[in-house]
Amino acid sequence: MSASALRVVLITGAGSGIGAALARRLAAPGVALMLHTRGADEASRARLAAVAAGCEQRGSTCATAYGDLALAGQASALVDATLARFGSLDQLVANAGHAQRQTLAALDAASLEGAFAAMPAAFAGLVQRAQPALERSAGARVVALSSFVAHRYRAGAPFAATAAAKAALESLAKTAAAELAPHGVTVNCVAPGYTRKDKGPAPENAPAWERAAQETPLGHVADPADVAELIAFLLSDAARHITGQVIHVDGGLTL
Repeated sequence: MSASALRVVLITGAGSGIGAALARRLAAPGVALMLHTRGADEASRARLAAVAAGCEQRGSTCATAYGDLALAGQASALVDATLARFGSLDQLVANAGHAQRQTLAALDAASLEGAFAAMPAAFAGLVQRAQPALERSAGARVVALSSFVAHRYRAGAPFAATAAAKAALESLAKTAAAELAPHGVTVNCVAPGYTRKDKGPAPENAPAWERAAQETPLGHVADPADVAELIAFLLSDAARHITGQVIHVDGGLTL
């Protein structure tokens, strides 16, 4: 932990889904949360504010930030905002990202560039700026959210740009794990399978979610809390000897 009494955790993509579930899971007295979401529109701000309010009810100190991490300088600015608000940074969860169905035949340069900017490049920017603060912490942890699409390839479910970006993210995380290990900082990836949003699938998407459940050996898709539990463990002292790993939470999807 840092020298301060607070455990400071930065979570990107915290307005919904896994990021919001993780914020709620970590929220407690002595935990400060910097919660980020990409959009600054009214609906996005309201969702993030609701997550922050719920965490504060559990005893956490919360701050919120907005910005598209795919844009140059935004990742560094987010870390700077965290340090300005709390004075330290102990743990970083790079959760923001997206999944886009796209075949290789239909892949265009802009889509590929956008996916890399939003995921591996943003991760690199966050870690680079956060490194000095993490090295000062006695409980420094970094977790990046990957995806099963970087490990499971099907012609009927193509994710050309997303899969490439997530694979690059995993590679960067392993590089970071090797470079930061001498400073006691662990870096790991979590690769979810099909995961529901906060309120479950919309009725028009019910057939797609049913197919996803059928493809998953355990017979159901994950809730965000299922993934948040593993991330919370990787952030804990109990996981101090785990680094450089990609851990799947996918119900057996990538068997």
